[in-house]
Amino acid sequence: MAVTVWDHPLSPYAQKVKIALREKGVAFDTAIPGGIGVGGAAGEFVAANPRAEVPALVHDGFGIFDSTIILEYIEDAWPEPSLLPAAPADRARVRMIEEVVDTHLEAVNWGLTELRAFRRGQGPIEEALSTRAGEQVRGYFAWLERELGNRQWFNGDDFGWGDLSAVPYVNGSVGHGIAPAAGSRLADWLACANERPSVRDTVAEVAAVAASGGMGDVAKLLEQGLFKREYRDHRLEWMVKSGGLEIVSQGMAKGNIRFTPDLA
Repeated sequence: MAVTVWDHPLSPYAQKVKIALREKGVAFDTAIPGGIGVGGAAGEFVAANPRAEVPALVHDGFGIFDSTIILEYIEDAWPEPSLLPAAPADRARVRMIEEVVDTHLEAVNWGLTELRAFRRGQGPIEEALSTRAGEQVRGYFAWLERELGNRQWFNGDDFGWGDLSAVPYVNGSVGHGIAPAAGSRLADWLACANERPSVRDTVAEVAAVAASGGMGDVAKLLEQGLFKREYRDHRLEWMVKSGGLEIVSQGMAKGNIRFTPDLA
């Protein structure tokens, strides 16, 4: 059995896949695709994922893309221990949690990275967008806290799909200086989740990137046209609805943003 995850340690979508595999006890290798930062990915990676996005999972030569579909494949291929609750309603609940963090909280964290790491929109627009992002993250934290309720885990009594989906994004917000309120149930959940070996090992890979200098001066690379950020659906929506249309227009004019490639 050969399992490879096409990965970037900073991708929360890839992080949740690796956490799932580690929870299942499935051994895997990782590979970081070349050329992805400028929209020039090719070869085996694009054969596995023609959208040229991480993650992609290759199992015995069969490629799967889209992190949610990958999680479903992992659950089908290695059913024990199950990552989904037993009751249909609870299964739907954790899948809805995944959908919200994948398409809403991810977009806010990504937007903050655009502003802070890639230094787009300096001055008043950066201040306004950062303020709005902070309000949005705290709103999603409140929603997550309500979804957690009195449960130990989002899944219920056991760590699972809802938890591994949420933890990369909540950790991402913490990395931007926006943490769950001290003493809140969400803060307690996050502390417990980060102690799990599957999460701890995945977070350590993120820390290793930071310790090595991260991705260099990405803002300079962006300005030189050597890096292009992908503005896909929910990210573009966040930037526009939050007041950053000017940033999108400037990025398109400079050619340093990209969209999902057409399939051929």
